[in-house]
Amino acid sequence: MKQGGGQAIFTAECSHSFHFHCIASNVKHGNQICPVCRAKWKEIPLQGSTLNSPSPRPSSMGPTGWPQNDAMMTVVRRLPSTRRDLSRRHIVPVFRARTPEPDIFDDDESLDHQPEKNISATNTPDQSLARTIDIRTYPEVSEVSKSNSSGDFTVLVHLKASSTTARQNSGSSHTSLPQLSQTPRVPVDLVTVLDISGSMAGTKLALLKRAMGFVIQNLGSNDRLSVIAFSSTARRLFPLRRMSDTGKHQALQAVNSLVANGGTNIAEGLRKGAKIMEDRREKNSVASIILLSDGQDTYTLSSPGANQTQPNYQMLLPLSIQGVNNSGSKIPVHVFGFGADHDSSSMHSISEISGGTFSFIETEAVIQDAFAQCIGGLMSVVVQELQVEIECMHPSIRLGSVKAGNYTSRVVNNGRTGFVDVGDLYADEERDFLVSVNIPSDSSGNPTSLLKVKCVYKDSLTKEISMLESGELEMPRPDFSRHMEVSIEVDRQRNRFQAADAMAHARNAAERGDLSGAISILEKCRRILSGTVSAKSRDSLCVVLDAELKEMQDRMASRQVYEASGRAYILSGMSSHSWQRATARGDSTDGTTLVHTYQTPSMVEMLTRSQTMLLGSPSSQRSLWPVSQVGPR
Repeated sequence: MKQGGGQAIFTAECSHSFHFHCIASNVKHGNQICPVCRAKWKEIPLQGSTLNSPSPRPSSMGPTGWPQNDAMMTVVRRLPSTRRDLSRRHIVPVFRARTPEPDIFDDDESLDHQPEKNISATNTPDQSLARTIDIRTYPEVSEVSKSNSSGDFTVLVHLKASSTTARQNSGSSHTSLPQLSQTPRVPVDLVTVLDISGSMAGTKLALLKRAMGFVIQNLGSNDRLSVIAFSSTARRLFPLRRMSDTGKHQALQAVNSLVANGGTNIAEGLRKGAKIMEDRREKNSVASIILLSDGQDTYTLSSPGANQTQPNYQMLLPLSIQGVNNSGSKIPVHVFGFGADHDSSSMHSISEISGGTFSFIETEAVIQDAFAQCIGGLMSVVVQELQVEIECMHPSIRLGSVKAGNYTSRVVNNGRTGFVDVGDLYADEERDFLVSVNIPSDSSGNPTSLLKVKCVYKDSLTKEISMLESGELEMPRPDFSRHMEVSIEVDRQRNRFQAADAMAHARNAAERGDLSGAISILEKCRRILSGTVSAKSRDSLCVVLDAELKEMQDRMASRQVYEASGRAYILSGMSSHSWQRATARGDSTDGTTLVHTYQTPSMVEMLTRSQTMLLGSPSSQRSLWPVSQVGPR
């Protein structure tokens, strides 16, 4: 149970949530069946008899922030098991714990070979809009006098993927849930690798089941899902299966059956997750693994030796995920570190090596929102295998460096050409890279052609290879150049790289035990940012970066605070800025927070859907509808 807008929330073992006073009244009259999935409950909410106790003891607070001895919230008892559950006799068991797994996971359900559509994608404008990329270049200043030269002139390369999502106002009474109007999209193959070790027992597992229920219900009928549950060992709950109505029902039943016990064997969970991706007979072009754990791998990693400063986290990842075999591409692992006890260093390393992101689930209740944000992106991929080429135009110009964060970049052809391997882009996602070039003096006074940008990529839906080129970026060369401020677009991205570098250096200092030095590094970065053009203009990204750096300073107040949350918060921020992709950390999924950088409209739509389901509607407070049910039936 948790708080919900002033109402106590009861989360059943089937993962569905209800307002406590509504469902308790229903159970009081003998109804032990979930109103949503019709599963029979073994644990039921009961209204306590101590509500009118003349001298109640002070309430103690539990890990999720609600009172532990409130009679309305704590009287839950386990029902004796019945010999035969007639209400579920028609359900075929999805798996049996003792059934041996096949040696090869080639039992994936066949693809439909049809693009996925959202249910509400009807009567939308032109559904055949081309998937394109908007390419723009910004010089750090708009002109350079003909007599001047520069050995380190910065150009910003800005890319933005096309949009596929539009908001649609429904005329129905179900106004609380966002209605998505979406062009066809490519289906997704998703494997979730879930920690069910003993430390996940209780509220954590209940919230994980609810979050997985949300994922299952929001996947399309052509998306495919498989779930790996791991503790001391790992097992596949069901093969890679299409999320049709039948597939969703069976997936929900399998997830709801999970019980927490045992140790934490992350490597075995990832091995089986990767094996599903390797062995599948057919492949959706978008594929990803989601890993969630609240602990540390106690089976694969060993303590660092005399010549090793930290464990070899690469041992946790199968070669296929690392992309070093003949599989052709990496499978990104989007990692979610759950609570204060997870090994954020290993989780961050797993995400970095595989090309995924690392999110820090600090508050148990936000796990569903974090998953929602992630799948909102995965379900909106429009561009794949994107490679960016930067070509110098003037014969005397050479590339100095290409700043691309975690993306692989290289400069070739004697400095005349640079490449950045970007990979997938979600709808509306943006990428910014800073390129350094030299500018020679030019007595002719003619504009100097600096560079042009070319993008080669695969359309995720049509599978066609496309090529787009920008126009040549030309620099005017007047006799005299007036004083000009640096372009705010260039300055904004300089600030982002500066902040990301400061985070990495501060983290290194903190790992050495120098917390005061780490705080000083972050403070120096904040001072530098405060004097920039972006800060003076109150640029939104600069405001966010300052707030984030301040939060990191606060989380280094002591060694205990840093170990509990500081390290994970910083690593999640580093992951977000280096990939330019949204991660969950702190309150970043809360719409009122400043720290929600890189969220796309598709992510926001799915996040809003999650939060709307959790909060429910006013009518649900007066009736027996679950929190995830909005409006009348």
